[in-house]
Amino acid sequence: MEKVKISGGQLFILMFLFELGTAIVIGPGLGAEKDAWLAVLLGLIVGMTLFLAYYALYRLYPDLPLTEYAKKILGKYLGGLVGIVYLFYFLYIAGRDLRDFGELLTASTYVYTPMFVINAIMILSVAFVLWHGIEVLARTGEIFFFVLMAVGVVGTIMVLVSGMIKVNDLLPVLENGWKPILTTLPITYTFPFGEMIAFTVLFPYLNRPKLGLRVGWSAMSFSGILLIWVVAMEVAVLGVYVATRSTFPLLSAIGLVNMTGFFQRLDVVVVLTLIIGGFFKIAVFFYAALISATELFRVSTYTRLVLPFSIIILLSSMMVANNYAGHIKEGLKVTTYYISLPLQMGVPLLLLVIALIRKSFRSR
Repeated sequence: MEKVKISGGQLFILMFLFELGTAIVIGPGLGAEKDAWLAVLLGLIVGMTLFLAYYALYRLYPDLPLTEYAKKILGKYLGGLVGIVYLFYFLYIAGRDLRDFGELLTASTYVYTPMFVINAIMILSVAFVLWHGIEVLARTGEIFFFVLMAVGVVGTIMVLVSGMIKVNDLLPVLENGWKPILTTLPITYTFPFGEMIAFTVLFPYLNRPKLGLRVGWSAMSFSGILLIWVVAMEVAVLGVYVATRSTFPLLSAIGLVNMTGFFQRLDVVVVLTLIIGGFFKIAVFFYAALISATELFRVSTYTRLVLPFSIIILLSSMMVANNYAGHIKEGLKVTTYYISLPLQMGVPLLLLVIALIRKSFRSR
């Protein structure tokens, strides 16, 4: 691992940008229709609860990433196997996020540019920053955090002033009961709140370990509130029928803003948001994969893996599905239930239980 440390504020920004990532553009929870905001809220609560397990494991093994303390807890071979599974998981999700990024840009702005070219430019940009280390990534985040905040404030004001919001489209609450919300909950938990599992690899870089829980919960709360606002706004502007059928509901909603013919085409706000959020989401998963592989296979320095992993993520983003519909279907039907839930919830809880049992036996 690198011999550098990042501050609590830098970790907060990385977590915040990571959580918004591609989720703010795709709109999680719209399967619950009018109650999408409630589904996101429950996903946030579950995510913050499970974050306690990630933090507890970090406090038990403050100098080790997940892939290393898995070996301490489960033994060399089984723990190593778990670490390899997480390595592939981080690469896989980085590829999926890169695909999301390419799909939106080709659909909204660069309609004649091959997606491979767009994805290649993005992954090379991420690789360049990561090659310089986690500290450079954190400092880059400090700059773009304020850019994203400014863009968000401008976009929100425009939507509010334009008078497009129809609050009645959000009512009545719980019109169809709790079933649609609970059915959607696994999706809103795993995407994006459960994806904080990637930070189990970055925690050892925090200069003050005691801040980990406070920073994590603060970043999740702030980003979660913004996501709740965004999905509620999408339903209130587009209506349930259009919002739930739109490929990129935020892009559709912002694209409707037209104030006296002067302020138009604010969809550039959405594109800029995706570029910033997507960059940091891909970067964190990419870096988690680099550190995991470096520790698992005793590579002298992670920079030797940057180029080969860039190629793997780029190719996987192109091969993960034949089209965007297939990409989304795979994410909702396969990734959520058979990959993300076990790796974000099941394995960490199992590791924590075993670690606590072993600790109690040692203390006797």
